[in-house]
Amino acid sequence: MIEIRHLRALIAVAETGNLSKAGKHLNLSQPALSQQMKALEEMVGAEVFHRKSNPLRLSPVGERLLCSAYEIEKTLKQTERDVARIAEGKAGQLRIAVECHSCFDWLMPSMDAFREGWPEVEMDLVSGFQPDPTGLLAEGQADLVIVSSAKPRSGVVYHPLFRYEVLALLARGHPLARKAYLTARDFRDETLVTYPIPDERIDVIREVLKPASIDPPRRMTELTVGILQLVASRRAIAAMPGWAVQPFLDREYVSSRPIRKGGLFANLYSATTAEGAGAAYMREFLETMRRISFSELKGITEIH
Repeated sequence: MIEIRHLRALIAVAETGNLSKAGKHLNLSQPALSQQMKALEEMVGAEVFHRKSNPLRLSPVGERLLCSAYEIEKTLKQTERDVARIAEGKAGQLRIAVECHSCFDWLMPSMDAFREGWPEVEMDLVSGFQPDPTGLLAEGQADLVIVSSAKPRSGVVYHPLFRYEVLALLARGHPLARKAYLTARDFRDETLVTYPIPDERIDVIREVLKPASIDPPRRMTELTVGILQLVASRRAIAAMPGWAVQPFLDREYVSSRPIRKGGLFANLYSATTAEGAGAAYMREFLETMRRISFSELKGITEIH
């Protein structure tokens, strides 16, 4: 008998096109996921994927199963919401504070998708710079915070989102673009443009420049497009999450290089109170953020 775990595995493989990525998304090893796919094919008596395609491509049988999988998953989600509304009540609010400026654009699709299932939950973004975003949870000023550090804090629960690479951004044709990667010394004589946030929350300064005692000239702007415009016009260089600027890299508006030989990487987490994490709508929003981020953002991986 086909089980919901088989259908969820099918959805994950179809959306990622890769058994390894799908396994990480489902918290399954690749052999375990392969076994589920094999069991599904034995149950239906036909191949679900064309094994030699890269990315994996659905067979006609797989396409039909996928349609049913989405419908069943949708029905189950709605049932879970209905049960939660009966048990917990319909009212709810979700105030979101964001530590990184570039997260706003990424959050919009997640908020839109969540709102379709929970239209009665009042959603809002906590605006303005927050010196202590996680502290907003204890103060009752936010229900969820997107942060880059998961420092233990009483009453706070961290939910891993994804790991990403911080890239150096350069104008097309910039002399530094000839290098395989940038070192701290390469920043010394360049103007560095950043968001107007404390240096301890800027990865390239905290992890690369400060340890090397390098303090380049600085500019600041709140807008991502402002940073990119300064980079493109050769008035500055920047260091930003690759996923946040991928559309500009695809259009070759600016170029990028790794920072350090092994790259500069950072993590992103959601933080909630322990009590807030138990609400059904909060659980679904956390799941929605992970699902949409891994389906839409390039170059991100699981946090280990």
